[in-house]
Amino acid sequence: MARITLLGTGTCVPSLARSACAALVQTGTETLLIDSGPGTMRRLLEVGVSIDELTGIFYTHMHPDHTAELVPLLFATKYPECGRTRPLSIYGGEGFGAFFDQLKGVYGEWMDPGPGLVRLTELSVAQRDLFHQGDLAVLTAPVSHRPESLACRVVFSQGRSVVFSGDTGPSENLVGLAAGTDMLVCECSTPDAEAVPNHLTPSLAGEMAKAAKVGMLVLTHFYPACDKVDIEKECRRTYDGQLVLGEDLKPFDL
Repeated sequence: MARITLLGTGTCVPSLARSACAALVQTGTETLLIDSGPGTMRRLLEVGVSIDELTGIFYTHMHPDHTAELVPLLFATKYPECGRTRPLSIYGGEGFGAFFDQLKGVYGEWMDPGPGLVRLTELSVAQRDLFHQGDLAVLTAPVSHRPESLACRVVFSQGRSVVFSGDTGPSENLVGLAAGTDMLVCECSTPDAEAVPNHLTPSLAGEMAKAAKVGMLVLTHFYPACDKVDIEKECRRTYDGQLVLGEDLKPFDL
């Protein structure tokens, strides 16, 4: 069995109810973090996971609400209570290595847990790419947000899968990547009436899910404006399948 937990379903806007972007994928052997926005380490503790249990981190893109807790996380691993004995694999789109080096230029040894304990892998932003994290196969595809933005499809050993859209506007690549997946965790930044470029609204997210014929659509990445409308009703304009509005700490078992 695999478990997917939404750690942060919010954005860069501070919220008592929603931390910034992060999700957790757990199998019997792997603990893969998807993004690490502010508040992620606290949310991990709330679901009973310590940072030394993480086997990998995948970054959908480099905006602060998706990456800001990377430095504190690595800094924490320098202390015995959080120390690492095995490498932490970190994945991101092309340019992530330069981004990481720039962070090291500021923080230096404070974000270095020790020789060989961080392994970086850059993934293509021009076409689909693939990496393996233990018993997980992770297929990635570029989406419409930032030049380095990637969605990912995590495939479990028994063949079931979950797709994380990351931040994106309408994207044929996302539809193709999510085709037939058991669960699509999809960004839904603003209500339909407040659509902005390179993000999705409830109706647009519904269109992506309907076209991909997903088993379940889970909406996340809500800006405060979403609290003022009926997000489910707006999504139902385009999608009639299984729908869940994401909440922090909400688990799903596949």
